[in-house]
Amino acid sequence: MNQIISLDRARDDTLWAVVASVGKNNRIAEIFPNRGAALADRSWREQQVTAYASFLRSSSQPVPRYSVAPIRRADLPKKWTPLPALGFLRGQFI
Repeated sequence: MNQIISLDRARDDTLWAVVASVGKNNRIAEIFPNRGAALADRSWREQQVTAYASFLRSSSQPVPRYSVAPIRRADLPKKWTPLPALGFLRGQFI
């Protein structure tokens, strides 16, 4: 075992984030190790928002928009937790 193994740090450090946006506020809704899984989650979240659109309007809740972006593990907030599908909990966008 006299071989040198090189590790690609940038690849190990990159995650894919589903980002929820309401107005100027952006929150990381969920993170995934690959882009395909992040795109699938974004699609699911958009379906949930569409399904509950009338509820969101009647309760005066903001409708989140979802996007997918790469994120470094170091840029993830220390106390980050996943967002609920509709982007709010107990009446507040979190």
